[in-house]
Formats: sequence, C-alpha cells, structure tokens
Amino acid sequence: MNRIQLVEQIKSKRSFLCIGLDTDRSKIPSLLLTEPDPIFSFNRAIIDATRDLCVSYKINTAFYEAEGESGWVSMRKTLEYIGSDHLVIADAKRGDIGNTSDQYARAFFETLSFDAITVAPYMGSDSVKPFLQWKDKWAIVLGLTSNEGAADFELQPSGEQLLYERVLHTASGWGTQDNMMFVIGATRAEAFAKVRRILPDHFLLVPGVGAQGGSLKEVYQQGKNQQIGLLINVSRAVIYASGQADFATKAREAALAYQQEMAVLLG
Repeated sequence: MNRIQLVEQIKSKRSFLCIGLDTDRSKIPSLLLTEPDPIFSFNRAIIDATRDLCVSYKINTAFYEAEGESGWVSMRKTLEYIGSDHLVIADAKRGDIGNTSDQYARAFFETLSFDAITVAPYMGSDSVKPFLQWKDKWAIVLGLTSNEGAADFELQPSGEQLLYERVLHTASGWGTQDNMMFVIGATRAEAFAKVRRILPDHFLLVPGVGAQGGSLKEVYQQGKNQQIGLLINVSRAVIYASGQADFATKAREAALAYQQEMAVLLG
C-alpha cells in the first residue's frame, strides 16, 4: 500500500487506527483452544469485527515466532486473511549488515508480502536501505520509544541534540516520506512538536495509546500534519477487551470508541 492509498483509507474511514495483533496463546479465550489453529481463529474474529474501523494491522512477529513452525503458519494465514485494503505491518524490528537486511526484506516483502516492517537503525544506513528498495513498501524506523529503557540511549545527549533527534535527522535522509515512517511513542507526547520540526511530512507509527496510557488527543494535536501523518497503534486495549466468548464484540466496541474519537478530532 502506497502513501496515496493510505491517506485515502484514512479519509474514507475517518480513522487512523492501527490494531496490533500481538496474539498470545495464553491470553486468548479458552474456548478457542480446541480449534485447529487457535491463534488464527482468534485473529480472524478480531479482523472480522474491526476491519471497517481501522486502516492498518500490526503483526508482532515475536508472538508467532515463539510458537515455532505453527506460528509462522498462523502469521501467514492472518496476513492473507487481512488482504490488501489495510496497511499490514510486520513488527519485527530487524536491522543487520546489508546482505542480511536484504534477506530480511525479501522474507517480509516478497515471501510474506507485508506492506511495512519496523527496523532498528543502530547499525546505520546500510542496515536500513535494503528495505527501501521495494516499490510501495515501507521501512518504519525506531525513533523515540515509550519503554523505560529509552532513557539509556535514546534520550542521552549526542552533541547539541538528544540521540533520538540525531537518529531522526540522519535516517530521514536515507529514504523519503513515501517509503519511511518512524516509531514515536505516545507516552512521550511532549516530544511530538519537536519531532514534527524534524519530520514535517513523514508518517509516524505511534504505540502507547490505550493500555500504556498515552493520550490520543494530545498526540493528534501535537503530531498531526497536513495528511494526518499518524498511525495510532492499539493492541491489548482492543484485542483483549474481553477474555470470554464475547471477545470479538468487545474488541469491536473498543475499536469503535477509538475510531469515533478520531472522527471527532478529524472534524
């Protein structure tokens, strides 16, 4: 999915919601555990309940890799079931020397046909650029995250900037607004104005709204640009809204609440 298509989806659905499919076998309703593929059965029900309310799904690959071969099967089936009307993100946080990153790009863009993948920029440009060679695909670079450990490196001084600012400045020159996004955590809402001065036109993938307590309104007010430029990721607050037989209904109610708030913000 390219930028034009993504913006059209946001306008038509009046939503910039991304739902995270961080599907943990130990947290899905027990009634699904007798299914041949419980993880896919759970995901399918969540997707059916929410696909008209969101513009993106983010599949956290760790939850699938942890299941071994069956997890990869569940992930592929989920990806195929979502289809092409949503931006589908592999939250895999890859990044290695160039020839290895090239193989990661092939794995997620060709073999699995994701639209985007999260990448770690620590090893520099040659670890990220292989992901930027694919038409209508996106590299989503870790910028400012919402975890406590962000203080260890991201928020440390690097010359006259903080390290995360240096990363944003430098990495934004490796690609364009059409093939790069950046992860900016919602719990750092006060930083969005500064981020937008560095990245006025790029899309930002924003985790941390929902279970982590980030404010959707604050993020929107400080982080939007002319094309909205935000994907607000919500995972647990939607997919685990209920652990009972009504899990899909409750997931829809939770997603609808976010979509309705977004529609109001969009005006």
